[in-house]
Amino acid sequence: MKKYVVKRLLQLIPILLGITFLSFVLMHTASADAIDVMETNTGGVMSEEAKAQARAELGLDKPLLVQYAVWLKGIVTGDMGKSYVSGKPVFSSFVSRLPATIYLTITSILLTVLVSVPLGILAAVKQNRFTDYLIRFLSFIGNSMPGFFVSLLLIYVFALKLGWFPVMGNKQGWKSVILPTLTLALAMASKYTRQVRATVLEEMNKDYVSGARARGVQERKILYFSVLKASMLTIVTLLALSIGSLLGGTAIVESIFMWDGVGKMAVDAITMRDYPVIQAYVIWMAIIYVLVNLITDLIYHYLDPRIRIGQEEV
Repeated sequence: MKKYVVKRLLQLIPILLGITFLSFVLMHTASADAIDVMETNTGGVMSEEAKAQARAELGLDKPLLVQYAVWLKGIVTGDMGKSYVSGKPVFSSFVSRLPATIYLTITSILLTVLVSVPLGILAAVKQNRFTDYLIRFLSFIGNSMPGFFVSLLLIYVFALKLGWFPVMGNKQGWKSVILPTLTLALAMASKYTRQVRATVLEEMNKDYVSGARARGVQERKILYFSVLKASMLTIVTLLALSIGSLLGGTAIVESIFMWDGVGKMAVDAITMRDYPVIQAYVIWMAIIYVLVNLITDLIYHYLDPRIRIGQEEV
């Protein structure tokens, strides 16, 4: 187990190198560099001499490979550089946005689980009945609506008309997180409800369930102690993918609600061509998905010991 974990963590190094280098090259193929964008954003006019001096100070006049090597050396030593726009250290700016994204991720995942798992089980138990049809219909509608439309709809009803929650921002405590959480959880819960239903139905049709029924085991015990446990592998997979994407920040939702998280930070950085911030975001996304996949594999092994992880355990 320990060897497998160490091996997966070591695999993170070439993955990070490949992803960061590719993104670094793509960003520097843009027609306008950071200095031109900074001039446009500030509304000022810079002479060519001033632009050349600014490029020299930021190292933008050096060859691409040299720029990447300098940046990579700074990352290894704990220096992500400074933002081209704000002039603040990238690491401190990124860390300051991270709690908001983590907070939104936790609330969205919890609400998704609390809604999708019971509804999925209920739909499976009530297969081809009115309850099942109603849950499937509502999940289809929820999964079909785009996130930006749900955001605007919730803002119009609960913020503008009823005045229950703030329109945007995250400065009013728990009230601020309600609408963005509902927006994210609605689509995820709709999708996962159908997945949980399908998985539970598949398990309920297996031989071990028929055998348990023949032995007189109560239907509730079969459902909760056998079927649901076997279905957790699928549920864990879905949640792992969602956690990875949510921790990376949901750009549309965070931008609409002005939620000051890493997703909005990434959108602003892309708009401003703030390369150091973009690179920090790329590294964060790579680390998140590798670690989430690793944790998912370990949970698989815990839920089903028959699953072997690492070739040394085969």
